Amino acid sequence: MTLSPGILLILDGWGEAAPGPGNAVAAASTPRLDELRARCSSVLLQASGTAVGLPEGVVGNSEIGHLVMGAGRPLQYDSLLVQRQAESGALRKHTALAAACSRLASSGRALHVVGLCSDGRIHSDLSHIGELLGAAADASVSQVWLHAITDGRDVADGTAADYLRRLRKMADTAGTGTIATVIGRNYAMDKSGRRDLTEHAAGLIADAVGECTAPDEVAAVGSEGDGWIASTVLNGGPVYPGIADGDAVLFANFRSDRTTPLVDLLHERLESSGRTQVRLLSLARYDTDTPLETLVERADASGGLADVLDEHGVRSVRIAEHEKFEHVTFFINGRSTVERPCEQHQRVPSAFGPQYVEHPQMNLGEVANQVIEASASSDIPLVIANLANIDVVGHTGDYEATVRAAEVTDEAVGRICRAAAEHGRWVALVGDHGNAEQMTQTGADGTVRPYGGHTHNPVPFVLTAPDGRRLAADMPPQSLALPAVAPTVLDLLGVQAPSIMSAPSLLGGAGNRAEHKD
Repeated sequence: MTLSPGILLILDGWGEAAPGPGNAVAAASTPRLDELRARCSSVLLQASGTAVGLPEGVVGNSEIGHLVMGAGRPLQYDSLLVQRQAESGALRKHTALAAACSRLASSGRALHVVGLCSDGRIHSDLSHIGELLGAAADASVSQVWLHAITDGRDVADGTAADYLRRLRKMADTAGTGTIATVIGRNYAMDKSGRRDLTEHAAGLIADAVGECTAPDEVAAVGSEGDGWIASTVLNGGPVYPGIADGDAVLFANFRSDRTTPLVDLLHERLESSGRTQVRLLSLARYDTDTPLETLVERADASGGLADVLDEHGVRSVRIAEHEKFEHVTFFINGRSTVERPCEQHQRVPSAFGPQYVEHPQMNLGEVANQVIEASASSDIPLVIANLANIDVVGHTGDYEATVRAAEVTDEAVGRICRAAAEHGRWVALVGDHGNAEQMTQTGADGTVRPYGGHTHNPVPFVLTAPDGRRLAADMPPQSLALPAVAPTVLDLLGVQAPSIMSAPSLLGGAGNRAEHKD
């Protein structure tokens, strides 16, 4: 098999919107990206809602973006599967949930519900906690402790107090549930590998050990930003005693990656202190070392890009900084942990930790260096890399820092594309969801606030190929979505896409592909 080598370059958070206030991408000086989009073949792809397997109107995210890019077809995402269970009433009556609540009711033990307190629907939906509270009330569980993780990333910063009030109202409506602790997501949902951050949340939930106390949930909200609210024990009502042996803990987020470190560390803390009879449940399937009882299983994502490359013995290198490394390995591989001999994984360490505003360049220079080095290897047909800056810095809500992140990304793209041209490689550039093109959001009261969340906007797909191949100009609109990435990459390589990939190649029909096969 003669392969046409290339690079799949994922610009995380690179969305498309008209220039205007809050569009950091348009405001940035990006001459290389501008030149590529003017000279090369490009289209816009849908990256949110039903086009990628999310509920209608829900913004895309890195996990589902990489997942469907690799799968070559829309997949019913965990949030959609959970939402359907909630809307039908099946979640509230779930056998495992009902059994756990019945046991707690008869033993007098407590249920602990841990979840991100917002409705951004990237990691969680606050309404799901209402369903879980309803199940606990139906079973007459005597004590339900709520452990609220404040957001400020998937939703506008500065809104935590409003969401906490909504959580309190849900508990009042259900007739059960006491908000016991509050902590920001940058502690409870860190995935940069900083155990010290996660320990703040594990100690708070397991043993009521916090940096602060507050009389109620709203008083726990300070000025440091919703994501950085310190570990806080509420002391204005019943005194939270921590988790007792025989209690149950239910994690209410539906997305795995940022919840997994907390689950594993909390389990470790409980086990080491002799609390071995605590039952752990999760709303959706998590990829933890800890055994969990899952309420809603996930869709099968096998048969995608990684499986096809493995079947044909096509070598690939996966490169990203720590923040996005799982996305170019685990998620784009269909959430598979199988070690494939044809894959080489290169995790680039973070250079400055989480100080993204001060260092919007992150460690992009080293990511680009490794992509360039890999592209020079004739025995590596495919390089897959994630440039994280636009998304990661965009999530801070800092407009100026995000403009700079877009500019350093542009510089890296220029370097990579020059190297690719020297070695005769095609480059496919694509965003995985929108973010930095909308850095402000207008609230119901008309106030314009900084916004660091994802958007509904489409993402660019740009192809530069040394042999002049271009994207088809007559693709039907429903085909222009992220699932088309895997079939297009295989087409560019010269490998037949399997029938399970329902999305078409963006190069067009079989005639376009046939020119590049054996």
